[in-house]
Amino acid sequence: MQDVKIDIEYLKNLFIKGLIHLGIEPDEHKIYQFFTYLEILKEWNKKMNLTGIKNPEDIIIKHFLDSLTCTKIYRFFKGERVIDIGTGAGFPGIPVKVYFPEINLTLLEANKKKSDFLKYIKSALKLDRVEILWGRAEEYGRKAGYRNGYDVVLSRAVSELRILIELCLPLLRKEGVFIALKGKEIGEEIEKAENAISILGGKVVGVNKIILPFINQVRNLVIIEKEKCTPIRYPRGIGIPKKRPL
Repeated sequence: MQDVKIDIEYLKNLFIKGLIHLGIEPDEHKIYQFFTYLEILKEWNKKMNLTGIKNPEDIIIKHFLDSLTCTKIYRFFKGERVIDIGTGAGFPGIPVKVYFPEINLTLLEANKKKSDFLKYIKSALKLDRVEILWGRAEEYGRKAGYRNGYDVVLSRAVSELRILIELCLPLLRKEGVFIALKGKEIGEEIEKAENAISILGGKVVGVNKIILPFINQVRNLVIIEKEKCTPIRYPRGIGIPKKRPL
């Protein structure tokens, strides 16, 4: 039992150091929520593939802290409508919600089992103002109440940027921002996405390089502001943005 306690203390200290590295003030209740999240994620991952990352230390660094990198470059405000596209097991949306509980968060996930997991996590962490949608961005990008309905769209490691643009920008209100959490190499992706960004009414306003704590991996956060309304014909039907990127 002593080894387990030492391990938990090590993990908590690791997480606290990572938060400080990202400029986030540690909070005892929020840390408790994250470790509840960690335990539930590990248990559910035994029966379904929520994440290929199994080691608790890696989950803390590569999921929790990685998700929170976007808080270094954007301050989330009370009452903002934020949607996380292709959230999977809740990244980056749930970590952001834990640290900014007054946002209104929507989690969009196409996999039914993962959406069931998200409902369980929402309840376990006692998160309010969280909507969980089982479906595709191509569908919700055309629905009243969702199209042009969000202040911020988040997406992490879902797809190539030129595909994400068509999935995400229709959901943004004019002057809203899309934050894409991407890996080390981003220059070519942005070049390929220029046409899609222009057509969908966006503009790249920043690319922020952040070093992930402890493992020295580079993350690039691409910020795209919606300058103009997205033409009504976008997004195209399910699967088309991936098959025929703009």
